[in-house]
Amino acid sequence: MNSHKIMNWNVKILSGLVLGVMVLGLASCHKEYSKSTGWEFNNPENGGFEVADFVEQATGPGLVLIEGGTFMMGNTEDNVMYKWDNIPRRVTVSSFYMDETEVSNLDYLEYLYWTLRVFGVNYPEVYRKALPDTLVWREKLAFNEPLVELYFRHPAYRNYPVVGVNWNQANSYCVWRTDRVNEMILVEQGILDWDPDQLEENNFNTDAYLAGQYEGKVRNPLEDLNPSGSGERKVRMEDGILLPRYRLPTEAEWEFAALGLVGNTQFERIIERRNYPWNGNFTRTTDDKFYGNFVANFMRGRGDYMGVAGNLNDGSDIPSPVYSYWPNDYGLYNMAGNVAEWVMDVYRPLTFEDDNDFRPFRGNVFKTQQKDNDGYMVDKDSLGRIIWRNVNTEENINRRNYRKADNINYVDGDYASTVAKDWLNEPEGNTSKQMYDYANTSMINDSARVYKGGSWKDRAYWLSPGARRFLDEKQSTDNIGFRCAMVRVGSPVPMGN
Repeated sequence: MNSHKIMNWNVKILSGLVLGVMVLGLASCHKEYSKSTGWEFNNPENGGFEVADFVEQATGPGLVLIEGGTFMMGNTEDNVMYKWDNIPRRVTVSSFYMDETEVSNLDYLEYLYWTLRVFGVNYPEVYRKALPDTLVWREKLAFNEPLVELYFRHPAYRNYPVVGVNWNQANSYCVWRTDRVNEMILVEQGILDWDPDQLEENNFNTDAYLAGQYEGKVRNPLEDLNPSGSGERKVRMEDGILLPRYRLPTEAEWEFAALGLVGNTQFERIIERRNYPWNGNFTRTTDDKFYGNFVANFMRGRGDYMGVAGNLNDGSDIPSPVYSYWPNDYGLYNMAGNVAEWVMDVYRPLTFEDDNDFRPFRGNVFKTQQKDNDGYMVDKDSLGRIIWRNVNTEENINRRNYRKADNINYVDGDYASTVAKDWLNEPEGNTSKQMYDYANTSMINDSARVYKGGSWKDRAYWLSPGARRFLDEKQSTDNIGFRCAMVRVGSPVPMGN
């Protein structure tokens, strides 16, 4: 369905780069000078300080630009669960990119194939760790063995959303995707050659490449204008060629994108607030051709997953293909129903009271690349990846915006929010476990991750983008999938507008 959506994506991602080359040709007709010093840019005779011609960020494969803005984040439905963990609050979300669909079985199989090919001989645990849990389909009183055996690998389900993937696995997929896309860009630009023989630590990793820890099959390196240099160099982030990281969206980003209020905006007014990713308080379409059909894949009532034979309501008893139903006003499919989706945030019931109103997010653990005592980069690990460590208090002693690395419990689980003095006996302990009585009266701790949206086995209440639930980051289910996001750098709107 809609197969044209996933064809020729390399043309889409390279469009921004091609535009930059066109601008470079025009810029070559005149010289550029520093407004601060008057020195000419890109001139090896005066030192060779390079300024790359850049128009705007290229759109990565599978992504859609989500124009940011302000919106009322939180509850849009009656709070029938009485949790009060999503009180409405106005926040601002910056523009970003998000996958048009959920990550499909085919997408994930490509990831597994690469992982097995590169690490399967000496590090098979990397492949095994990435495998989705197909046993999530099992129920004590249901016959789901065919789904256990076939849903993930049979070609009939290749365009269905992958499930059985926990939060950690979803993040690992994002890391892998970042590297494969950036490697493709360097190959398409003629800087590197294809290298299908990459094995173990000798595989392309974006961080390792930028840190000078990966060579690869160099085809045509960039010219180094530094007169004391070697005459050629690798790509730097300053060149604007490599894309930022693929990652999970934050809870605020996901909710903002799901509502798609851009379709209800006139001038500076949102003319209609939404309960769902579409207008109205109902779950059926008013389209003349499909009048009365459900617009999402969800459970209508007890025992009704797809309707009556001959007139199925949503047409899917389990997850449906990722391009099913109508997209919202951002062009995103299945932001309500089909499968719920992981987001980056750690769950806290009072997060909405404490979050920043600009790009809100709970879950920051600040890291830095590991270096030796002389300040040089430590070599890669056995998988070819740069080693990162948490920042320490000593190196942040003069900072005002943060001191420690782990800020997950900030004002909700830290010492400032304690209510019992005996919690202070373990100064480095996780006080959130005591605050929420983990494993006794709640399952809230620092590993509790938020997932958003309804699924094929949820009632309509959970289709509301403001609804939120949580699950341990090491667990997975048959109704939670994910999609990737990417930061938008520079202008929040396309430069052509």
